[in-house]
Amino acid sequence: MSEWSTGRSGFPPAYLDRVGSSFTDFLSVTAPDLLPGRRPVPQLPVHDLAPHGTTIVAATYGGGVLMGGDRRATMGNMISSRDIEKVYPADSYSVIGIAGAAGIAIEMVRLYQVELEHYEKIEGLTLSLDGKANRLAQMIRGNLGAALQGLAVVPLFAGFDLDAAEGASPGRIFSYDVTGGNYEERGYATVGSGSLFARNSLKKTWRPGLAGDAALRTVVEALYDAADDDSATGGPDPVRRLYPIVYRVDAEGAVRLVDDEVAAVARTITDERTAAEGQG
Repeated sequence: MSEWSTGRSGFPPAYLDRVGSSFTDFLSVTAPDLLPGRRPVPQLPVHDLAPHGTTIVAATYGGGVLMGGDRRATMGNMISSRDIEKVYPADSYSVIGIAGAAGIAIEMVRLYQVELEHYEKIEGLTLSLDGKANRLAQMIRGNLGAALQGLAVVPLFAGFDLDAAEGASPGRIFSYDVTGGNYEERGYATVGSGSLFARNSLKKTWRPGLAGDAALRTVVEALYDAADDDSATGGPDPVRRLYPIVYRVDAEGAVRLVDDEVAAVARTITDERTAAEGQG
């Protein structure tokens, strides 16, 4: 008898029995081959054969947290895409930025979005921010085999903590390693090939309690500095009208900033540096 005819409804038992609130766990029972970590692992390193996303930056400010990413993806020494999107809303109050193997990373983001939505529908409430960070860690851990062959996914996760204690910063940032290690960052964080240069930039410009406009300038400038020293990070491209994607997460939720707002900040930075070069 087919598994699809075991019940009067025509669905297998896993579709009818509540085995938990995790969509990933449900998928591992019903269709494990659809999970990225359950697929056959390449036997040879394939790092240069797949497009990779690069630099992501996140920084807290007085009202929440900002996350931005450049638009370039590379494949070995080639630019495979100039307009890839690397920052996505995870749910209404959190965002995720991807660095690493682009195809697997985007698939992981989509699965993660469904995971959070599924939990909310089953439980009738939203996961805490710590719970969301831990769920993402489990997904990254499931991709370890592919990571060891060069297809690593190392995201940044950030959100507005609805349960933050009075006086505590509501914006929080979490970073990860390829084994699924989960680390809360203080103030700001970076990931990707240009992360070292972006972090050095943030050290000089970020301050606790920044206003929203100042924090946006800090994030865009960090991505600019990363592109200045890292060939895999794309800088502002006014010819193609390509600028970093930036999300703001505050008490009103996660919102993508319009391109014109980010472009204006990028132009201010380039104009200031052009003027400084002229005075040198």
